Amino acid sequence: MTKKIIVLLLFISTITFAQEKVLLRLNYEKGDSYIMSMKMAQIMGTGEMTNNMEIQMKYDITNVSNDTYESTAKYTKMAMDTKQGALQMSYDSTKKDEELDEAGKVIRTQMKPMMDAVITMKGDKRGIILESKAEPNFQGAEKITEQSNSVVYPENAVAVGDTWTMTKNQDGMNMDFTYKVKSISSKNVLIDVSGKITGIADGDITGSIDIDKKSGILTESKIDMTMKIQGQDLTTNMIVNQFKN
Repeated sequence: MTKKIIVLLLFISTITFAQEKVLLRLNYEKGDSYIMSMKMAQIMGTGEMTNNMEIQMKYDITNVSNDTYESTAKYTKMAMDTKQGALQMSYDSTKKDEELDEAGKVIRTQMKPMMDAVITMKGDKRGIILESKAEPNFQGAEKITEQSNSVVYPENAVAVGDTWTMTKNQDGMNMDFTYKVKSISSKNVLIDVSGKITGIADGDITGSIDIDKKSGILTESKIDMTMKIQGQDLTTNMIVNQFKN
């Protein structure tokens, strides 16, 4: 009889664990500081054009209310290495002028307004960016909201196997994402990502996301996109990491 009770209790606890649900929310605290690092690699065709880019940004949480938060952010590094046939351009904001070639110096001048800007944003705890502005303003600042809005969490709590969707429209491309909860542990929530690209390009999206369960912060995102654009194959691999400063 005792063995049967133990087996029953183990079975019940297993079922309870399997049905655990988590409400994904950004649980920022005022005064928190984070570092975001993004690395992107692109290859067009069989390698006729390649583009490698690295961006780092520091952001500080300046205010938190019941449903929203406010933050300020600043780019701390921007580097790129682009090759198209015999043409090559490289730039790294952490290098001195004497370490850059002529193309790099031109890019530095173009990037200076972005590197100098302080970006303020207001968002809700599901990850929707409500307001954003840059001071001083720079060309392309209006796209910050599109770029920052990486994942919008679902309204309700989710369990393993649950899915939700999100659509992004950017530069003539429609990206339909599907997120599926792969596992839930005491520390994190793992998400599988899939999706389709339509519009000026057609392709597929695959990837994974690791979310800190307590804070709701996306600690690592790996997204791969394969598409055709103007008859050319384009592969994009992007890795994003975030950690508390």
